[in-house]
Amino acid sequence: MARQQLLLASAIMSMVLFAVVTIPADVRHALSSHQPLNWAVSVVVYTALMARRRFPIGTVAVAVIGSLVLMADGMAYPLTLPAVFYMLYSIALASGPGRTLTVGVAVKAALFTTSLITHPGITGFVVLLWAALAVTTGFAARSHRAYVAEAEQRARRAEQAREDEANRRVAEERLRIARELHDAVGHHVALINVQAGALACLIDDEDRTPARESVAHIQRASEEALEDLRLTVGLLREPGLQAAEPAEPVPGLDQLEELICSFAGAGLRVTSEVTGRARPLPEAVELTAYRVIQESLTNTRKHADCATAVVRLGYEPGALRLAVEDEGKADPPGRRRVPEGHGIVGMRERVAALGGRLSAGPRPEGGYRVFAELPLRAARIEGS
Repeated sequence: MARQQLLLASAIMSMVLFAVVTIPADVRHALSSHQPLNWAVSVVVYTALMARRRFPIGTVAVAVIGSLVLMADGMAYPLTLPAVFYMLYSIALASGPGRTLTVGVAVKAALFTTSLITHPGITGFVVLLWAALAVTTGFAARSHRAYVAEAEQRARRAEQAREDEANRRVAEERLRIARELHDAVGHHVALINVQAGALACLIDDEDRTPARESVAHIQRASEEALEDLRLTVGLLREPGLQAAEPAEPVPGLDQLEELICSFAGAGLRVTSEVTGRARPLPEAVELTAYRVIQESLTNTRKHADCATAVVRLGYEPGALRLAVEDEGKADPPGRRRVPEGHGIVGMRERVAALGGRLSAGPRPEGGYRVFAELPLRAARIEGS
């Protein structure tokens, strides 16, 4: 960039210097002689400049022809040469290298040849140098404009990329918070709904012990729902406004028994089966497995007409496989399938984020089955 500016400044200074040194004598001669031809040709050439935008090649041709005529008439440096140099500059500024080279070579050859014939000596080389400086100056200015335009375009693209990245991160964060609200708070609210329904049936009984147990379950589940809601909403705070408090542990498979017990209080008996050697897993896999099991059991308690479910965990060298099955009634033939809700969509998104796969659907022998395979290697890469 600095080199182009230096070249442009040097070209302009050189043209001014040559003009100051060589042209004044011819200009004084032309002004004193009052030759009609000089004035007529100069007026035609400079009038033609008004059409330079629509007819650049025609305009430069008129300027060159006028200069050649005046050279042949005895002027070493005709008054029309500035118009020729200006047109060379304009063409170099507005046209590509090919067109500039073609026009520049033709004009230089015509001027140089005529100068050598009419005024042998240094005159032809001076005119040739002026023409070369005009082309170089125009080309340098064109390169500078292109550089500035490209820099502005890159800045706009970079700004757009930053904006797109910010929007993408916001969308991902909103989706993550939505999943957490649905999985964590939705689970407790579902249990509250079940216990409230049971309480409505038990409230008129003489034995109030079951009713008290339902109330206790409702109170405990509501407290846990409020706590989960408080923690999740805290994610929406600005960093400077977030309270300084210890982070809540990320739910994992070490809390599976506690999760199973919470469903036992709601009337769903859950058993667990583990194959392979249980071991610590990446945090992302632990959280995803926990949420899939939690959502599957919540759906079983809300929608399945059964009181038992099975959670199967399979620890393999490169993956964790889990399945949640219940013994609900099989759908009758021809029954329209219910569209997937937010829970299954959220499970699919969680599993897909780790590069795993999830399937959910009714079993042929009755009931419902959710199966997920979570690769461990992809989770390590994501967490690293």
